[in-house]
Amino acid sequence: MDFNGGSFNVVVVVMTLVSVAVVKGYGGEGEAWENAHATFYGGGDASGTMGGACGYGNLYSQGYGTNTAALSTALFNNGFACGSCYEIKCVGDSNSCLPGSIVVTATNFCPPNNALPNNAGGWCNPPQQHFDLSQPVFQSIAQYKAGIVPVSYRRVACNRNGGIRFTINGHSYFNLVLITNVGGAGDVQAVAIKGSRSTSWQAMSRNWGQNWQSNSYLDGQSLSFMVHTSDGRQLVSNNVAPPNWSFGQTFTGSQF
Repeated sequence: MDFNGGSFNVVVVVMTLVSVAVVKGYGGEGEAWENAHATFYGGGDASGTMGGACGYGNLYSQGYGTNTAALSTALFNNGFACGSCYEIKCVGDSNSCLPGSIVVTATNFCPPNNALPNNAGGWCNPPQQHFDLSQPVFQSIAQYKAGIVPVSYRRVACNRNGGIRFTINGHSYFNLVLITNVGGAGDVQAVAIKGSRSTSWQAMSRNWGQNWQSNSYLDGQSLSFMVHTSDGRQLVSNNVAPPNWSFGQTFTGSQF
């Protein structure tokens, strides 16, 4: 049962300029609750949520599981919200809501459907704040038959096991690095890379989702990464990849 026409599962490569947003930390208890709505997609096993506009691929192997959401345009921030975490609870509908709350990670984009009105199928149309949840996690806070429910949500810190992961794809002169498992704010806003033959950091550009690229020749060098998140924090992972790294490998760095 998909009430918005399906969330985004097609890879579109978009070059974008990087800007660093500095905001307060996300502690959960100190965050104000905001109003939104939630639907679900992906089937009972959440298989339809794999892939998506953040580029995470298999959400199980990446550690995100089924506690995931596709965000409407108003929340997605052109992909910069990928990896952010939200606590969500169903409110205001005693016939549909279940007690308790969930914490989800933004892993996909819920595209607008301008052919339908905002209150009748165009749930993800701007300027609406909307979460298209995986079906299993939706059913943790609401009855399946409801389809769409009013919710309250707030940003919370992301709790991750292990360090930030850097998966290096591409080829020489085109290093495409997927960054996953980011704790704290969770949403990477800027990345810099440094090869062991250099003394200076080089800014990477966001290609799409949380894939960041460098066009430098870095073969045969150990690689270090500097990651900036939306709460204004930055973290350096020195010499994460050894000099003999190869494309397709994943390396684990530090954690917020």
